[in-house]
Amino acid sequence: MSTVKVTQVKSRNGSDKRQLDTLRSLGLRKIGHTVEQRDTPALRGMVHAVRHLVKVEEAA
Repeated sequence: MSTVKVTQVKSRNGSDKRQLDTLRSLGLRKIGHTVEQRDTPALRGMVHAVRHLVKVEEAA
């Protein structure tokens, strides 16, 4: 299964509780923090919920 790199690029200030929980579930803590996750439909849904705060790249 392929993996993706998810990087937080914007501040979470002003986000609602659901978006904060999604960032925490992704493992993101601060701006510039990157995590590598398996590419699943659940992950794609979480990324879609916070797409304005994160950047997604294919991992090698």
